[in-house]
Amino acid sequence: MAPTLRHGDQLLVVRRRRAEPGALLVVRLPEGTLAVKRLVRIVDGGAVWVEGDNPFGSTDSRTLGPLAAGAVAGVAIARIWPRPRLFRPGRAIEN
Repeated sequence: MAPTLRHGDQLLVVRRRRAEPGALLVVRLPEGTLAVKRLVRIVDGGAVWVEGDNPFGSTDSRTLGPLAAGAVAGVAIARIWPRPRLFRPGRAIEN
């Protein structure tokens, strides 16, 4: 399966904390860096289980465990460059 995003893609991100499984989230990893991950599920206490689209080369909840709800910086709703594309949970819509 082709990755949803490629290095250098520019995203439109809204600063909200609520999202449905399948949504692309911008999260702050424990070391402080921002990363784009897919929301898999919401676990106890509002923590989020996120995974990258590359299971073999991604730092995500498979190695870190659930992330606190406060780690969510926003929800990516569209790629604005190079080819505009709207995101919906679990799928993407080409423009």
